[in-house]
Amino acid sequence: MKLEGPFEAEALRILRQIPGIVVSVGPPGADRGVDAFLDSAGGRVRVAVETRQRANAATAWQLVHAAEARAGAPLLLIADETTAEARAILGGHGIAVVDGLGNAHIESPGLLFHLEGRRRPRQSRPTRLSGKAGLVAQALLLDPGRGWQVQDLANEAGASVGMTHRVLARLEAEGLVTAESKGRNRVRRVTKPAALLDLWAEESAERPLRTLGYLLAQTPRQLAKELGGSLGRSDVDYALTGAAAAGLVAPFVTAVPVVEVWVTATAAPEELCYAAGAGRVSDGQNVVFLQAKDDAPLAFRELADGLWVVNRIRLYGDLRRDPRRGREQADHLRREVIGF
Repeated sequence: MKLEGPFEAEALRILRQIPGIVVSVGPPGADRGVDAFLDSAGGRVRVAVETRQRANAATAWQLVHAAEARAGAPLLLIADETTAEARAILGGHGIAVVDGLGNAHIESPGLLFHLEGRRRPRQSRPTRLSGKAGLVAQALLLDPGRGWQVQDLANEAGASVGMTHRVLARLEAEGLVTAESKGRNRVRRVTKPAALLDLWAEESAERPLRTLGYLLAQTPRQLAKELGGSLGRSDVDYALTGAAAAGLVAPFVTAVPVVEVWVTATAAPEELCYAAGAGRVSDGQNVVFLQAKDDAPLAFRELADGLWVVNRIRLYGDLRRDPRRGREQADHLRREVIGF
């Protein structure tokens, strides 16, 4: 496979390190919107080229919308670094990508070129949407049509004004939030909620402490009722998540072998099992207590059928990380409840 175009030095460096790609520095295409030519066994294809230093989910959606609006030559992204979520979004919309980590995915008539790259050690990056910053993003997503002043958003998310401002500044730079008015009347509004949801889901992964338990119940619904009722009577803050919560918020045809529940971070594992009336086990569990380093997973929790469940944005993220058909349930929740 050969790429020919007036590539800049950094783009050339990235392309030349990909085995199987031959790069030629030549004149741009004569047609408007054509930056390079792709030659393969399927023939010559005109392509438009975009370069970025880093591409995440938000960047990917920007490129998707730009490509749809332009409706010209196929698009190739050359970036120093891309995230897995960004590559999935781009690939799903027919946008080719090559990055400095060694990832490459190019589809063209008669050509399918795919390489998995390597990870790069962490470097200084913009404020990630996890922890308190993640709560700011969740507040925006739970009320995407609202115009937010910084102080009001900080109060809603339980974050500092400084943290909230940094998150908003990043989201403005990503093109996901826009600012209106000036001074004390300045408000921010979400402009691309779907892209913001993807970005939050990409960056919000946690590694909770897991306590396994077993509680006698005849059905999954009864198990959830017993668990929630017992925790509530014992004054243990909780919020159901995973398939059990999805079954209450957006029913989906799937088995619920295990009920997962976020609980307050300060409770000891023994206290949790005692409060729930469950036995602690090492396997064969039907209850999993999840604890984060703080109570962020309980933020914005909602009542469903008399039980506390995590908010719909948190539920979407938790479902995505569940290997037991969780992605299907997450997509169902997004269509039926979240709406973007």
